[in-house]
Amino acid sequence: MKIKQVDSSKRSVAALLTALQQTCLPYDKLYETDGGYWWTATDDSGVACGFAGLAASVRWGDTGYLCRAGVIPSHRGQGLQKKLIRIRIRKAKALGWQWLVTDTYHNPASANSLIACGFKMFEPSIPWGARGTLYWRRKV
Repeated sequence: MKIKQVDSSKRSVAALLTALQQTCLPYDKLYETDGGYWWTATDDSGVACGFAGLAASVRWGDTGYLCRAGVIPSHRGQGLQKKLIRIRIRKAKALGWQWLVTDTYHNPASANSLIACGFKMFEPSIPWGARGTLYWRRKV
């Protein structure tokens, strides 16, 4: 697998990120990809098989938000989600951010990947997700 940071301002990249969101997260509302930092993953044959995004938190100045990530069904269970989390941790560190936050909703696989990468659950003073959302943070 190859993971590379991509420029989401390019039309072809934005289209790829949209297609990956629709494939990986078919029931979720599309996340805008016009800001932040984005990565795509390709398998050995060059087929796009995953993506991830990182944005500055709108609540905290020294914090990044793992905004969206997904792996196509045929490539799940191979550790790609954890690799995408780790690459975003490295980027947050390079940006000088102190914390990373994210959320999951009825997604044990993603929750387990976050736990494996050092994230812990927390309760924000003002929750931003739907009822039942789990909130995660990690010191960078």
